[in-house]
Amino acid sequence: MTQGRRRPGGDVNGNVANYRSQDSKSKRRGPVVFSEPQKLHKMLADMGLGSRRELEDWIVAGRISVNSLPAHVGQRVGPEDKVRVNGKLIHIHFAQRAPRVLIYHKPEGEIVSRDDPDGRPSVFDKLPKVGGGRWIAVGRLDFNTTGLLVFTTSGELANKLMHPSYELEREYAVRLLGELTPEQAKQLVDGIELEDGLAKFNSLTDGGGEGVNHWYHVTLSEGRNREVRRMFEAIGLTVSRLTRVRYGPFDLPKSLPRGKVQELKTEEVTRLMTLMSGKDKQPRKAEQGQGGKPKGGRPPVAEGDAPAAPKRSRRRGPRKPGGENGNAQAAPRPQAAEGEAPARKRAPRRRRRPGWAKPAAGGGEA
Repeated sequence: MTQGRRRPGGDVNGNVANYRSQDSKSKRRGPVVFSEPQKLHKMLADMGLGSRRELEDWIVAGRISVNSLPAHVGQRVGPEDKVRVNGKLIHIHFAQRAPRVLIYHKPEGEIVSRDDPDGRPSVFDKLPKVGGGRWIAVGRLDFNTTGLLVFTTSGELANKLMHPSYELEREYAVRLLGELTPEQAKQLVDGIELEDGLAKFNSLTDGGGEGVNHWYHVTLSEGRNREVRRMFEAIGLTVSRLTRVRYGPFDLPKSLPRGKVQELKTEEVTRLMTLMSGKDKQPRKAEQGQGGKPKGGRPPVAEGDAPAAPKRSRRRGPRKPGGENGNAQAAPRPQAAEGEAPARKRAPRRRRRPGWAKPAAGGGEA
C-alpha cells in the first residue's frame, strides 16, 4: 500500500479528512459532478481521495461502506447510495438526470387512467416499468379515440406541455358521417358556443375520401373534454373515427403500431427541454392585458386622443387661504346632521426638524 503524506495534526490511518494522496493535486478544486453511476474506487479517486489502487486496498480492508454495508471491488454507486470512508459520509455530486419521455399509439378500448371502476384496460398496462418514479400522461384521449399519447416522468415537463398558456397545438384526423358544407366549415373556424364556452378550430382542411369515409384534419390549441366530437355534433354531424396525429412538437410515427411505445433518446429529451425553456421567456397571454400591455399598466392612447393628465403627488405644504392669488374660495365643510357625531378634526402637522438639528438622546438612524 502506497504511503500518503501526513497533514499537520492528522494521521494516514485516521479520518479520511486528514489524508491527502500523493496523486491528489495540491491546489483547491471544486466538487466533481458525475453524470451516471460509477465504479466506487474510480469515483473516489476522481474526487481526490487517493489513487485507484489505494482505494481498492481500502475497500478490501473494509474501510469503505455503501449503504451501511461493506463495499466490494468493482461495485457501482449512484446518487441514491450513501458512501462512507472510515465512517465519514462522503458527499458525491451527481448531475440531475434528464426525465424520460415516450410516445404511445393508443388503440380503441383503453382508458387513460390507473383506476377504473368498470375494470377496463388501461394505457398504463402497456408502459415499461419506472424505477423510483411513475409515468404521467400528458393530456387524455377518450375511450374510443385513438392516436398519439405522450408520457413523461417529470411533473414539471408534463405541466408545461398541458398548460393553456403554452398553447401547444393538437392535430386530429376526423372521419365524419355526413357531408361538411363550406358554411359549416367556416362556422367551426369562427367559433361555436358550447355549454362550457366558445370553441373553435385553428384550421380545418379536407383530408380526402368519399361518402362515409371522408376525412378532415383539424387543429386546436386546447384540450377540453370531447371537444372535437361536441363541436361537430353542434352542427349536426357525427364523428365516426377520431385519431390524434400530433401534439405540439410530437408527431405520431407511421411505423409505430397500435398498442406500442417508443421512448425518446436523451438528446431528443434535451432538445425538448430547451424548447420548453425558450417558451418560458415569452410573456404569457394570461398575464397580459389589452394591447399586449401587462395587467395593471396604463391602456395605450389611441391616435388623435389627448394623453391622460399625469397623476399629481400629494401636497405636503400648508394650504393657502381661499381666494388668494386668484384661486377660487374653498367650499365650506358640510355640517353634521342633527343626531350625528361631529367629524373628527385632523391633528396639526408636526413641523419637521431641520437636517442640522441634533437627534434626541437614545435615538437611532431612521
